[in-house]
Amino acid sequence: MTFHNRLIDLPKADLGFFPTPIMPLKNLSRHLGGPEILIKRDDLTGLALGGNKTRKLEFIFGEAIKKGSDSVITAGAQQSNHCRQTAAAAAQLGLECHLLLGGIQPAQINGNLLLDKLFGAHIHWTKEHRKGEDIPSVQEALVAQGKNPYVIPYGGSNELGACGFVNAGMELSEQLDYHSLSHIFFASSSGGTHAGLMIAKSMLNASFNLVGVQIDKDELDGCSFKAQINELANQTCHFLGLDTCYEEGEVVLDNRYLGGGYGVIGTAEQHAIELLAHTEGILLDPVYTARAMAALIDSVQSGELDNTKQVLFWHTGGTPSLFSYASKFD
Repeated sequence: MTFHNRLIDLPKADLGFFPTPIMPLKNLSRHLGGPEILIKRDDLTGLALGGNKTRKLEFIFGEAIKKGSDSVITAGAQQSNHCRQTAAAAAQLGLECHLLLGGIQPAQINGNLLLDKLFGAHIHWTKEHRKGEDIPSVQEALVAQGKNPYVIPYGGSNELGACGFVNAGMELSEQLDYHSLSHIFFASSSGGTHAGLMIAKSMLNASFNLVGVQIDKDELDGCSFKAQINELANQTCHFLGLDTCYEEGEVVLDNRYLGGGYGVIGTAEQHAIELLAHTEGILLDPVYTARAMAALIDSVQSGELDNTKQVLFWHTGGTPSLFSYASKFD
């Protein structure tokens, strides 16, 4: 069985609107005076105001349903885009949803947290644990109640989640001449998007540069982000029956934009949000896409990019969290 057949034969839940459009950012390109910039609008995937997690969740929920699960458990930060889309997918498919969110319950709810509540998710506050450290105890409690819960990893980033972005890379190749691209910029956090795009690039034998912009400085189990992404890419290749094997040095991760840490908006993020909104009428989110766009803007302005080639920004969504940062734009 070829890898493509393996991908097609995986069970999927129909959750999003695909393919998502690609459009030129003419005003931004003119403003920056560099190469032509394109944007891939995964903020328009359709599920609960969109985002890249929809691609991952189609495969993950496909397996959950195949296994007869009646509930799902996942984790994230208070304004997690992954948790918001998971809650919406669970509501759409009739599964109970449990979200383990870092921090404590705020006095006012807005942004993604408001949507989690509207989708009927059961929220468990886990203080400093925002990456699923407490999932086993919730899973055990649900099993004791006679339920059959399915655990979705942090960010939806396992082999199934990465398959969503192997698919996405193939989708991109059908939408434009990828030989004209010099770089693809995107936010890289839990690793599934990054690993999937690496594999798609290999399958296409493409020469563009994948630039994952690191979002989170907190490592998982003492393992560097590069190592996590590399391991996930290799695990996904094995899962799909591919002979491809990556070395850690092949993972391109720009860690210059970590700023004050995860979820802390700084000058670079604020500038990127305002610039894209003013020039194109497109919204970024403060945590992920604003950092990735800040990296792209700096790369253009420093003259690092080839002006004869196109550059693609992969908009991974997250816009609802913008409302929880309203005071930063007052």
